[in-house]
Amino acid sequence: MFIKNHSIYLLSVLLVLSCTSESEKLESALQSISVQDIQARIETLASDDFAGRAPSTPGEVKTINYLAQQFKEIGLKPGNGESYFQEVSLIKIYADKSMVFNISNGKKKLSPEFAKEFIGGTPQIGDYIMVDNSEIVFVGYGINAPEYGWNDYEGLDVKGKTVLMLINDPGYATSDSTLFEGRTMSLYGRWTYKFEEAARQGATAAIIIHETGAAAYPWGVVQNSWYDSKLYLEDNMFLKSDLQLQSWVTTECAQKLFDLAGVNYNEISVSASKRGFKPVKMNVTASVSIKNKVEYAKSNNVAAVWPGKDKSDEYLIYTAHWDHFGVNPAFEGDSVLNGAVDNATGTAALLEIAEAFTKLAKQQDRSVLFLAVTCEEQGLLGSEFYAKNPLFPLEKTVGVVNIDALNILGKTKDMTITGMGKSNLDHYAVSVLEKYGRYAAPDPMPEKGGYFRSDHISFVNAGVQALYLSRGVDNVEHGKKWGMEQTEKWIVENYHKPSDNYEPEKWDFEGMIEDLKIYFEVGYLISNAK
Repeated sequence: MFIKNHSIYLLSVLLVLSCTSESEKLESALQSISVQDIQARIETLASDDFAGRAPSTPGEVKTINYLAQQFKEIGLKPGNGESYFQEVSLIKIYADKSMVFNISNGKKKLSPEFAKEFIGGTPQIGDYIMVDNSEIVFVGYGINAPEYGWNDYEGLDVKGKTVLMLINDPGYATSDSTLFEGRTMSLYGRWTYKFEEAARQGATAAIIIHETGAAAYPWGVVQNSWYDSKLYLEDNMFLKSDLQLQSWVTTECAQKLFDLAGVNYNEISVSASKRGFKPVKMNVTASVSIKNKVEYAKSNNVAAVWPGKDKSDEYLIYTAHWDHFGVNPAFEGDSVLNGAVDNATGTAALLEIAEAFTKLAKQQDRSVLFLAVTCEEQGLLGSEFYAKNPLFPLEKTVGVVNIDALNILGKTKDMTITGMGKSNLDHYAVSVLEKYGRYAAPDPMPEKGGYFRSDHISFVNAGVQALYLSRGVDNVEHGKKWGMEQTEKWIVENYHKPSDNYEPEKWDFEGMIEDLKIYFEVGYLISNAK
């Protein structure tokens, strides 16, 4: 009995000593993560001097040079040979705000007002783009998903036609858990997928009907994203397609279109979410002419490496997008979209975490790549480019930790794993959160499709394990209901608007700092995992 108890005692002591030793290894690193540092870095990145950090602008030059200089001063090596930059070749297509978009039934005509009722542009590079009396077909949700037994295009030839479709997917519309992923938006609910599928099907034009709940953001977000210009990777699928127009219309405009066609909008929208739905020929046509202005542009991902020790040829990647929307004169008064929360905070986090790794008492086993990507706001283009053109082999990339918008509302009991259960990296986050007396929670608003709206998904699509860990909502002081309400309030009032400013007098940094330490410790565990 004595020997047994003594053995248990010795094991307990060894465990305590092991934990103590591990804590000592991390102590200097964790102490380096400070309110003063993160504030200074966010303030710089979100300043008017950086002009909203739009790709391929003077604001980009200032942003990427600042990041490269910071990484260099911290002590990280360039991630691309002798350079901190990975050049991304782009096509920039400006919106033709004078374009005339007409919908006709032969007797009456509907001409929606640009930006107010409809918005969009061409993905093609010709000087003059024309769609002439293209037959409009309502294709429900515009989805072809064999694994779900769903094909809105079945038996339909849309070559030369304009496809009209709803945003999100039937699971969201019906809350039916047997359809797609129920209320959780699937890949097929994303606007990017819908335009791509329309192109694959051979359509001439595509129109998405906006609805705030289903899209997960108000019309103003769509306006801002499409009002000035759109960026595409130089090698993109649309150039090889016949798709001449990508566009959105408001719900109100869609109702007018359906009235013009003599079709009941509400009834047909409901039927589109049921199995067996058949496309509806609207007996109206779409016409548009676009004077195209195209530029070939360059942007940059910023890459910096902290080398590992025993497994230095293997990599953990931390990602955050540095870009935002620049300056938009359509906003009266303050027209600079500084993107303080989205995503100056996440970009500053890369610098904080990088510095913490340099303070470790013992170097981690694997190398850590800090990757600040461009063009997330344009459709995850920077991360897509990296995944197709990796600086380090993807088969040697053990995982990705993505950071997109930090917590400004104070300490929470939880942190969110968006896409919880989809990655084998989840348990690292769960373990670290438990150490801090906190818990991991799934996305509280899965209907918004967050899993498909940030840069980790580019790596997932390339077969790399990725963890999208983000701020929690279960506020320590005010509770979960308050946290949800405040998060939703912030989205409505500030998301992709000039009001997303750095406001230290309003922000609570205590939760942000603890979250940063958790991000660091999660990466530390992954970088040393056996």
